[in-house]
Amino acid sequence: MVGQQLDYFLAGEGYMKIPSDLPEYTLYFREENSYINVFHVIHYEKNLYIAEEQYRYMKDKIKKMFMGKGSIHDIHILTLMVCQDIKRAKSLCQNDPFCWMIDPYGNRLMIYDNQVSDFYGMRNKLEEFLNHLPESNQEECIAEERARKGKKWIAGMHIPYVTAFFVLANILIFFICTFTSDLLYNIGAFSAGAFLADKEYHRIVTSIFLHWDIDHLVSNMLVLYYLGEVVEKYFGQISYSLIYLSAGIFGNLCSAWYEIHEGAYIHSVGASGAVFGIIGALFVLVCIHKGHLEQITMGRLLFMIVYSLYSGFAGDGINNAAHIGGFICGIAISFLVLVLKKRSGQR
Repeated sequence: MVGQQLDYFLAGEGYMKIPSDLPEYTLYFREENSYINVFHVIHYEKNLYIAEEQYRYMKDKIKKMFMGKGSIHDIHILTLMVCQDIKRAKSLCQNDPFCWMIDPYGNRLMIYDNQVSDFYGMRNKLEEFLNHLPESNQEECIAEERARKGKKWIAGMHIPYVTAFFVLANILIFFICTFTSDLLYNIGAFSAGAFLADKEYHRIVTSIFLHWDIDHLVSNMLVLYYLGEVVEKYFGQISYSLIYLSAGIFGNLCSAWYEIHEGAYIHSVGASGAVFGIIGALFVLVCIHKGHLEQITMGRLLFMIVYSLYSGFAGDGINNAAHIGGFICGIAISFLVLVLKKRSGQR
C-alpha cells in the first residue's frame, strides 16, 4: 500500500514527480523561493543491491541535475527507502544523515539518532500519512511491487514482456521448423551471397529467430532470459528491443564481412549475435554501477564473456564474427542510449 499511496501524498504536498526508467528509483521535488526540496525514493527490494559508492553517486548526480536546470543552487535532498529488505537498506541508510526508512509491512517511519529529525515540516505529515494506511502483510507488499514494475506474474515468476516475447518467438519458430523441414531455413538463413548478390535483405532479420537444433536454441534462450531480464529492467522495453535487434543485425553484417574476407560462404542462423548484444549492454550497466549490479559482479560477467568467446573459437561451426559483432554493437548502442537519456534529463 505504501508505494501506491506515496505518489498521492507527495503530490498533495505540492511535490512534482520525475518519472524514471528504473522502477526502483523515483524523484519528487518542490521549488521554494530560494531553494528546492527533493525526495529521493528508493524501493529497496530483496533482489536489489546498491553499493555505498553507487548510493553516494546517485545523490550527487541528483544534486547536479537540479543545479543545472536553473538559478537556484540550494538543493536539499532526503532519501526515503521503502524497504522490503530492512537489514540491507539499514546498512546503507544509517550512515547518511539525510535518509529515512519506511517499513511497508508495519507502515512506520524509521529514523536513527544520527539522522535529521525533520525535513522542512514533513516528518509529522509523513508519519500521519503512514498511520492512516491499512496494515499490509508481506504478500500484499510483494503484489504491489509486481504491479509497480509493470511485469506479468505467472506461477510466482515475473516475466519481462519483451524478453518473454523474444524467447517465446524463437521457441515457436523452432517448433514450426520441425514440421516444415528445411523450408524456413532455405528462405530465412543468412549468407553473404543471398544478402548481397540476391538482394534478399530480409535474411538479416529472419536468421536471428532461427536455430539449427534444440541445443542451439536452449543455450541461447537460457542466456537471453536470465540476462535479458536485467537489461530490459534498466534500459526499458523500447531501448532494450533496439539493442537486441541492432546487435543481431550488426552481427550478421560482421558475419557477411568475414565470409567475403575468408572466401568461405556459409549459411548461418541463431540469436547468438543478439544475445551477445545483450551481454554487451549488461557489461555497460555493470561498469556504470561500479562493478556490481544486483547479483552480477564484474568478475563473473568477464568470466562468462571470455568463456563464451573461447567456446566459440574452440568449437566447430560457430559464427564467432556474429558473436563479436553483436557484443560490440550492444556496447555501442547501450552507451549511446544512456548518453541520449542523460542529455534529455532522464536518469
